[in-house]
Amino acid sequence: MRSVTGPTGRVVVVGAGLGGLACAIRLAAAGREVTVLERETHPGGRAGKLSLDGYEFDTGPTVLTMPDLLADLVGSVGEDLDDWLTLTKLDPAYRAHFPDGSTLDVITDTARMAGEVSRVCGPREADGYLRFVDYTRELWRLERDDFIGRNLDTPRDLLTGNLLRLVAMGGFRRLQTKVNQFFRDERTRRIFSFQAMYAGLAPHDALALYSVISYLDAVAGVYFPRGGIHAVARALAGVAEKHGVSIRYDTSVTGVVTGAGRARGVTVHSGEFVPADVVVLNPDLPVAYRDLLPGKPRPRLSRLRYSPSCVVLHVGSKQGYERIAHHNIHFGQAWKRTFDEVISEGRLMSDPSLLVTNPSRSEPSVAPVGRHTYYVLAPAPNLARSSIDWRGGAAETYRADLVDTLERRGYIGFGDGIEVSHLVTPADWADAGMAAGTPFAAAHTLRQTGPFRPGNLHPALDNVVFVGSGTQPGVGVPMVVISGRLAAERITGAHS
Repeated sequence: MRSVTGPTGRVVVVGAGLGGLACAIRLAAAGREVTVLERETHPGGRAGKLSLDGYEFDTGPTVLTMPDLLADLVGSVGEDLDDWLTLTKLDPAYRAHFPDGSTLDVITDTARMAGEVSRVCGPREADGYLRFVDYTRELWRLERDDFIGRNLDTPRDLLTGNLLRLVAMGGFRRLQTKVNQFFRDERTRRIFSFQAMYAGLAPHDALALYSVISYLDAVAGVYFPRGGIHAVARALAGVAEKHGVSIRYDTSVTGVVTGAGRARGVTVHSGEFVPADVVVLNPDLPVAYRDLLPGKPRPRLSRLRYSPSCVVLHVGSKQGYERIAHHNIHFGQAWKRTFDEVISEGRLMSDPSLLVTNPSRSEPSVAPVGRHTYYVLAPAPNLARSSIDWRGGAAETYRADLVDTLERRGYIGFGDGIEVSHLVTPADWADAGMAAGTPFAAAHTLRQTGPFRPGNLHPALDNVVFVGSGTQPGVGVPMVVISGRLAAERITGAHS
């Protein structure tokens, strides 16, 4: 494994996102002196918080899986996660709503879930579900340590016995094709393949090895932290500071200062120079190269293929709905065509599938008494694929379309119930520093996975390290937390 050369005692981490904080905690555990510089007034990065007239919203991810990764992280400095975060396992993890009016609860207890699948789709489908669980559990076991949880420098690093086992299991076939081997009902096929969008691909284009995302979601369990996902960031910041990490908020980094082939430190908006032996960059990787790093060489970022983006509608409402769960997926009639529209054609889904999260169902205090919060996510093309004018009239038009779609799918009176709302579009994601206006970074195509993904060690400045979803291992809260450990290992030279 390549690692940082020279002194590593004093580290500056740019950005207090989940990856930056995870890296900072690991470095503190290894005895490094760590300073985190964060432009906002609070930690979290994409996992931020929005407050509107007594309503509280997560601005980024709303789904938390694999809390054992967080427990391992804070355990590296001798802390117990339960002392910092209160987690509730959601039951169901999701409720799926289908165009024919049927619903299916995604339950992470496999015996109960088999019963639910049998109730909705029949016993043969339940048998397919149990076989799918065994398949994805084994995939996760094979992938976790060899391909996700370690630094990969070259394709040769992939050549392990587990690679042959993945090939034998069909991991390099198409995800939808593999899922269809286990399920015959269109409803279950969708439930266990839509997660490909998290990896930036349609199910019929993604590799079957990404069905591990379905495993993390639908089998390992989905959790809700009291205070929302932003509470995870606050907890990690608290742990970091307790163990000697200095976090400076309201401090925008303007550039990395280099000399003699090394980073010397960073400059901030006030003109101050902050010296460092190592600089860790948590901003979106292509944006970090563009805005903070002078000159070349740099990866072939212009050739990166980005994931689709999304539009998020945050709503504070006086309207509640009894037939929904905490997380809800509303599938449209169309399937493959809608992915093609967003990913290939750069158009909005004509018949969208939507994620609707209702956090006040689990934590009423995020809304005024008797009120509710909703987080509505609709996939949308990224700015590299689309010419939609989000800064013109497109945003308000699509807001109205979303409300209309929700009302047609059972949210009666949704529009009339809105007391506060906030719409986030790909243009807003771009303004927040996300390349191509997507919060989901580079897509996980085969050529952008593992050692083929932009590396977490600068190709020329070997004391500049990257962390976050734009580098290895990739997108999603679990992967970003792992990226913090991988970045720290580049600096300490240690392997977990």
